[in-house]
Amino acid sequence: MATTAVVTGSRIDPSANGMHNRSDRANYGPSAPRRHFEPGLREALAQRFGTAFSTGMSVRDNHARGESPFLPQAPDAVVFAGSQRDVVDLVRLCARVGFPVIAHGAGSSLEGQLLAVQGGVSLDLTGMHAIVAIDSQDLTVTVQAGVTREQLNEALKAHGLFFPIDPGAHASLGGMAATRASGTNAVRYGSMRENVLALTVVTAEGEVVHTGTRARKSSAGYDLTRLFVGSEGTLGIITEVTLRVYPLPEAVSAAVVTFAHASDAINSVIQAIQMGVPIARSEYLCAKSMRAINRAGAMRMQESPTLFLEFHGSAAALCEQVAMLQAITQDNNGHDFEWAERPEDRTRLWKARHNAYYACKNTRAGSDVIATDTCVPISRLAESLLGAEQILAAAPFPTMLFGHVGDGNFHALLIVDLTNGQEMAEAERLNTQIVDLALSVGGTCTGEHGIGLHKMEFLEREAGPGAMALMRRLKRAFDPQDILNPGKVLRLWPEATREDLA
Repeated sequence: MATTAVVTGSRIDPSANGMHNRSDRANYGPSAPRRHFEPGLREALAQRFGTAFSTGMSVRDNHARGESPFLPQAPDAVVFAGSQRDVVDLVRLCARVGFPVIAHGAGSSLEGQLLAVQGGVSLDLTGMHAIVAIDSQDLTVTVQAGVTREQLNEALKAHGLFFPIDPGAHASLGGMAATRASGTNAVRYGSMRENVLALTVVTAEGEVVHTGTRARKSSAGYDLTRLFVGSEGTLGIITEVTLRVYPLPEAVSAAVVTFAHASDAINSVIQAIQMGVPIARSEYLCAKSMRAINRAGAMRMQESPTLFLEFHGSAAALCEQVAMLQAITQDNNGHDFEWAERPEDRTRLWKARHNAYYACKNTRAGSDVIATDTCVPISRLAESLLGAEQILAAAPFPTMLFGHVGDGNFHALLIVDLTNGQEMAEAERLNTQIVDLALSVGGTCTGEHGIGLHKMEFLEREAGPGAMALMRRLKRAFDPQDILNPGKVLRLWPEATREDLA
């Protein structure tokens, strides 16, 4: 069973009540106390960055949280980078005295990745928003880390291209690479793992390295690109990303179909995937999620287990795909099959899906959300999702289920009062059961949100001692002083580090 965190005010406190002692450490605890912000470093940063350096409380507060339920942990200062040179200089100055640097993008992370649990400087990369190159012939694009997916897709329209990874947030592409983000289109286009070709990264020593190329494949040396993708800013700071892009589809069509039972909806998706139906998006929402969406958006959709679907391709291909999917859903007792072919109808449909998180959260005033993020093999999806539904059946607070079921990834939302210790303990107990179920069928504790603070214990159970020891060795090799986003992903207590490195 996962340990529970200390609650103060309205959020989870990752550092209260002696959590710097290993024996007391809760699932949310940092790896060490806050580090001292030396006056000499403060003066050096002020001299180098001028007005781009701030220790003002309002600026620090804006960089003290993401979208997670954790108590804010403000950095000691914020630096707004406008160039790679800025990133290099900041890291080198901080490395001289072993002071943390936490990369900050759009601030949409869900697992506490942005919290300065050991203090440090928040490196705001939103000013690095240049689209460096678009190569329509090779279907690649290179962007600075602060470019958002919306900005990129707006620029790509003129070239007849688009970037499909859509996590549902206005996320920066550097942050999406750092968390190995995914989203609604992953069933057809994959995640950031499949779509990042090359990176420019600033190391913990302030050196600039380039990984990968614009070529579609390579067997040259270790795959450093894949190592940095998903490292959550703990191994290096991503400053540029080279991505695959795709031609805009000739035709797009979306559909909504409802079911009496969740099992019928999930079986429809599994059968469609196994038959090779090329679905671009396949989203499941439970009846309670649909009710929340209706109330939040004044919509009148069926409040039953529902699939949101989308297809990309030629007009002729879409007709064939529509017929196949309609037959599959009818065989699984689907009804009210409704197509949305006009762009405005599709936009309304997917806006409702993307707003589901906030619609569910708002069903309980003053609450916050703890979200699971399990992903399982597609053949075990029904077992995992229906099992999660049973686990949550007796929860003393509202719960909802939705997710990207086409690739086996779904989210359970636990709408909790973070000031209520009993609710928090129960939420963590239920969360742990859902993760245990996913791991038991060959799945993972996180499909797209990352580890951050919340899932460190789950990672240890999923990976096992040998893999964890190797990860700690990698962290020490890449970041000997533990200054890059310390306290995240891996527990690096002094005694554990000595054991692992012996």
